[in-house]
Amino acid sequence: MLLRYFDKGSYLRKWIPLSILTGVIAGFGAIILYYAIIWSTNLFLWFGAEYLPPSPIGEGSTTVMPIGRLYLLPLITALGGLLSGIIVYNLAPEAEGDGIDRVVDAFHNKQGEIRKGIPIIKLIASAITIGSGGSAGKEGPAAQISAGFGSVLGKLLHLNVHDRRIIMAAGIGAGLGSIFKAPFGGALLSSEILYKRDFEVEALIPSFIASITGYSIFASFVGWTPVFGHVTEYVFINPLELNFYAFLGIVCGLVEYYMLRPSTD
Repeated sequence: MLLRYFDKGSYLRKWIPLSILTGVIAGFGAIILYYAIIWSTNLFLWFGAEYLPPSPIGEGSTTVMPIGRLYLLPLITALGGLLSGIIVYNLAPEAEGDGIDRVVDAFHNKQGEIRKGIPIIKLIASAITIGSGGSAGKEGPAAQISAGFGSVLGKLLHLNVHDRRIIMAAGIGAGLGSIFKAPFGGALLSSEILYKRDFEVEALIPSFIASITGYSIFASFVGWTPVFGHVTEYVFINPLELNFYAFLGIVCGLVEYYMLRPSTD
């Protein structure tokens, strides 16, 4: 009966509950990732090297502290990379890399399917890598973990390929919007990151709903302060400043175009 409700209902009647459910799962997934990174950082860097790296103002202390055992830091980072590599190589090769490229591949080439074990393995491996000082960020893991949860949810509900791709995109938006406390940015990014020259319009509303839901849950646990704090000293008062923003936008667009242009060699 539930599946008939989703299949035969209107667009919003179908996607509002699905998007909220996706956002709830992604929000709690972001919480687990957030605290897993903190736990891993304390385990590897604090207990190993007596060092805690500074955090953005919305995530902790911004203080740059001295490294107690500097000579151990390279060994700890190498150990974290080794452990993460062993886990990924043996359990889930799809979880290697930053994760976003794998999500795009699953969206276009694998009918929106991500194996159900991938989100958990990606979460563990990413927490170890970041917590041990590896050169990695949270955006890729958050995107792949939440997209994986969305894909698993789509399979559990027996959604068709088209809807499974949409719910996976909504998962991307919810994961990024939660972990970075930027629900609108996460929703927009999830709709455009899947293409070079296109936009997944049908995923926009589900992504907004899922991202706002996930963000609300995540911020309720870790706090509502934006990642980089409340910026109040920058105030727009002169319309002529728009000319500089327009020029900057053109320059950035041209640079991105030539960086991403396929090679003719």
